[in-house]
Parts: sequence; structure tokens; C-alpha cells
Amino acid sequence: MKTISLLLSLLLIALALKPFPVAAEAAPNPVLDIEGKKLRSEVDYYILPVIRRRGSGGLTLASTGNETYPLDVVQEQYEVSNGLTLMFIPVNPKKGVIRVSTDHNIEFSAATICVQSTVWKLEYDESSGQWFFTTGWVEGNSGRGTLSNQFKIEKYEDDNNLDGYRHLALSDVPFKVMFKKA
Repeated sequence: MKTISLLLSLLLIALALKPFPVAAEAAPNPVLDIEGKKLRSEVDYYILPVIRRRGSGGLTLASTGNETYPLDVVQEQYEVSNGLTLMFIPVNPKKGVIRVSTDHNIEFSAATICVQSTVWKLEYDESSGQWFFTTGWVEGNSGRGTLSNQFKIEKYEDDNNLDGYRHLALSDVPFKVMFKKA
């Protein structure tokens, strides 16, 4: 009986010292383009509205206020226009696939006459009390104080979601989008 108690005690000690294998957390689902292929980092895509109608084309850059710069993220005026190409840059650069609910920088691939970055950021407009999507951030900046330039693509119904409309702004109404490889 002492032998069984001793073996049981040794077994319990051994189990306590050796961690149990834990199943790895599943990676979030990949974001898919309109052809059903995974979105890849640093590949050019167009962001298009799911519902294309007059005045609602793809995303582009424009000056929207009294100032010439920074350039803001807006929708093209014509539904037949795809807008400008852009890239998704994961905050975790080891990841090559763009996944739902993970942090990314978004950068227009186009060159501008502005001497500024085309990396997206959020900027608060005190006159309207609204947060707008604009440009001018530095790619790869992460950490405290950089949440205004990290974006997530979320599933909404059967589509993807970015907030805003026309001049992209944060809102409670989802902006349903799809991605088309350039």
C-alpha cells in the first residue's frame, strides 16, 4: 500500500511539474478578395463599396477642407471608378496574410505632390465632433499613442466593414466593402 501511495505521489508531482500540452489558438480567418483569394500584405488592392451606386466609387485621396494638406480618405464620385490602389501592412510584420480583427496600417500606393505619407490615420475634427480618416502617419509606428493609425477589418453580415461614407469617418453605420486585387 505504501508503494502505491509513493508511486501515486510521484506521479502527481511529475504531472504538476510538467505542463500539459495546450492547443494552439486558431488564427483569425483571412480576409478574402472578390475572387475568394487571401489578401496579402504589401500587395496592391482597391477598396470598393459592396453597394455601387451613383456617387460611391472606390477609395481615393482628396483635400476636403480649407487646407490643401493633409489629404483625406474619400470615395470617388463615380461608381465606375475603382479609386487608388492601397496596401495593408500588418502591425506584426511576420504575418503575410491579412486577417480579420488584427491590426494593420493602410497605405495608398500612389505618389502625391504632397510631401507627406499616404498612410491612413484618424483625426478628430472639433467643429463637427467627428473622427475622419486622413493620411500622414508613418508606416510601422506602433505602441502607445499610435492607435489612431491601426485599423482592423471586421466581418459584417457576409461582407467586410470599414466605418464611414464619402469622406470616411467613424460612425455607427457600417461601410460594407470588398477588396479587388490591382
